[in-house]
Amino acid sequence: MRLAFREALRAFQRAPVLSALSITTIAFSLFAFGLFGLVALNLRNALQQVEDRVEIRAFVAEGTPPEATSAAVGDVALFPEIASVRLVTEAQALERARRELKEFEDVFDAGILPASIEVRLKPGRRDPETVRDVARRLQLYDFIDDVRFGEEWVENLHRLRNIATGAGLALGATFALVALIIIGSTIRMAVLARSREIVIMRLVGATDGFIRAPFLIEGVMKGTLGGILALVLTWVAAELTGRWVMQVTWFDPELAVLGVLAGALLGLLGSAVAVGRHLRKV
Repeated sequence: MRLAFREALRAFQRAPVLSALSITTIAFSLFAFGLFGLVALNLRNALQQVEDRVEIRAFVAEGTPPEATSAAVGDVALFPEIASVRLVTEAQALERARRELKEFEDVFDAGILPASIEVRLKPGRRDPETVRDVARRLQLYDFIDDVRFGEEWVENLHRLRNIATGAGLALGATFALVALIIIGSTIRMAVLARSREIVIMRLVGATDGFIRAPFLIEGVMKGTLGGILALVLTWVAAELTGRWVMQVTWFDPELAVLGVLAGALLGLLGSAVAVGRHLRKV
């Protein structure tokens, strides 16, 4: 392994221009993948923020005893789908309406707005079926006049989330495949540049594993360096976008490290495929 690592380093020294070209090519292919990942991350966060606004509002009939509504709030809080539930009294509803709709402040009189029970669902439980099911259970209380949750809006949001997820997976797989092909082709150039060396090693009895090892290590090193460079380029693009266009959420540290490791893995796979094809022809 030490000899293989030394040979991989010598490959960088023997062909610095080709090595730099390989790393740059890998970096830009991963940079495109990184930009897509950044867009997908921010789109997911945006949809999550919109989903956080999904709530069910059950309006309480006038004259309902406070004990009945308080008991209902306690019961609803035990639903497994519920993240939070709160009772909004008539006075609180009036105060909020006057605060949020100041242009209509004079229109709202005491008693014009009913009390309500406001329910928010847990993440992952905000699909239309779950929201409708919780709304039906709330409607079963005798003192509930009406239940509203913006059914059409919830369905459209859920449909958009599914489309974004499906498109993200498809495009992500495509970008990963393109990156793998580019990396494999780049490393294949290095393999072809040392084809004579490989033939000589074969003639003196070197095994396929012994021949492959330096190229695999070289691929991992190039993939890692390309991944780091791609991460830097992605960060610069995010900073420029955040400064001149819109605020951008950056990757978590774990996700950033995972991206560099993905570059190393793609370098390893690209090297394995390129060397394997060449050895079969020798």
